[in-house]
Amino acid sequence: MTKKQIALYAVEALKKEYPDAVCSLTYENPFELLVAVRLSAQCTDARVNLVTPALFEKYKSIEDFANADSRDIADIIHSCGFFRQKSKDIVGMAQRILSDFGGKVPDNIDDLTTLPGVGRKTANLICGDVYGKPAVVCDTHFIRICGRLGLTDTKDPAKVEIQMRKLLPPEESSDFCHRAVLHGRAVCGARSPKCDKCVMNDFCRKKIG
Repeated sequence: MTKKQIALYAVEALKKEYPDAVCSLTYENPFELLVAVRLSAQCTDARVNLVTPALFEKYKSIEDFANADSRDIADIIHSCGFFRQKSKDIVGMAQRILSDFGGKVPDNIDDLTTLPGVGRKTANLICGDVYGKPAVVCDTHFIRICGRLGLTDTKDPAKVEIQMRKLLPPEESSDFCHRAVLHGRAVCGARSPKCDKCVMNDFCRKKIG
């Protein structure tokens, strides 16, 4: 079985198991998602979702964030960790979007990654979830599962993205990433994968290799 075939099997298996492929972060507009993803670094999505309601209630627009005192934001997001750097990045993102992109969150990876604190993982998520473009979000669950399936030979996110873009149907790639996260949390854990309950155990290289 080729890697391409395994990838297609994986797409279909996870689609049946997790039909609702949605981001677990709560947001109402592109900039709120951008902020939430920045807060999620080294922090759980559940914690971020507890923090963002107060943040988005106080700062309702990109302009509000651009004019904010980063120390005030830091006080609100304190429990998310790395709050000083995250608060500076959030203000910086808003200012850059206003000055360079006409107040609109960019729709491509090259522009998105010019924003403070935005890497390819975040940029891919915005492109996929907001703009409906093919995207490969390489979080730890996705990297782990692709490796165990035998689809990738590295844990480097940039290299995993390149390899998986060649294997996944473009129209399925973004949703597949979300489903991989759900599967990683529920079944394919880092330390104790529940292979007996996995919908991919018939073709998983870790299982049969």
